[in-house]
Amino acid sequence: MVDQVIVICGEELANYGFPNRHPFGTDRYDVFMEELNNSHNESYFVRRPSRLATRVEIEQFHTAEYVDRVVELSAIGSGFLDAGDTPAYPGVYEAAGHTVGGTLEALTAIMEGAIPRAFIPIGGLHHAARNGAAGFCVFNDCSVAIEVAMNHYGLDRVAYVDIDAHHGDGVFYGFESDPRALFADIHEDGRFLYPGTGSRSETGIGAAEGTKLNIPMEPGSGDEAFLKAWEEVEAYIEASEPQLLLLNAGADSLAGDPITHLEYSENAHGHAAVRLRQYADRYCEGRILGMGGGGYNRRNLARAWTRVVEGFSDPTLNVL
Repeated sequence: MVDQVIVICGEELANYGFPNRHPFGTDRYDVFMEELNNSHNESYFVRRPSRLATRVEIEQFHTAEYVDRVVELSAIGSGFLDAGDTPAYPGVYEAAGHTVGGTLEALTAIMEGAIPRAFIPIGGLHHAARNGAAGFCVFNDCSVAIEVAMNHYGLDRVAYVDIDAHHGDGVFYGFESDPRALFADIHEDGRFLYPGTGSRSETGIGAAEGTKLNIPMEPGSGDEAFLKAWEEVEAYIEASEPQLLLLNAGADSLAGDPITHLEYSENAHGHAAVRLRQYADRYCEGRILGMGGGGYNRRNLARAWTRVVEGFSDPTLNVL
């Protein structure tokens, strides 16, 4: 019998996406939900609506000055929130606020409810910095969740694992000096892909030195290379014994993504989900939160994210 996973849903969450044929369009939510609904009945998952995060919650990570700028450009409905990747549109503040609120709704359910496993498809916006947008990411829901887990729930070993093709720079630099925020990221080498960060030598600074793990991958790396890198992540988790696990399950690391160069199958995401669920059961009282992250080939993201829900539901699956 499978265990249930909370899946954060709702039209407001689906509204996060950019117009004019932008790679990050609002259709990403619908293709995932269609795949999930067609693949499994609701014995696998429990729907839970997103909600709009409060400014106080958003400012757990972001500066008030930056939030003011998002509010202003959201009202204007045009312009860019960064150097040109992340356009403003009418209501972008509310849409981005639902990605944060949805992730926090999942975190609350995990920490306080009966089901310690959750997944939010339109989340994992790991590029946004404390003081600005970047790379299609307006607010960094991952980092807000980390702050809340540490500062509200009192955890001091929160492990963030990222298998998106792009380095999770907003999370990494946001917590580079904080030893409570554990970080492991397998990503395409920054010599070939945005944002150009995440070298092996970046392991944290000050009191956090050695608490961060970056694993750059060569373009064309497939499942075999992923599995080898994943062994390092598992060793890192075993040494860290975290109290909460977060997974950024960006599907742009799958073969056929239009803007990246890795060649995993969706089985890599299933493997990561299964193994992390097992570690969550061992170290974290089962607590694990998955976030969709990137992914611009619609079939890829639908299948990869569904594999994550499957892996969280059944930690005995044999995926790779």
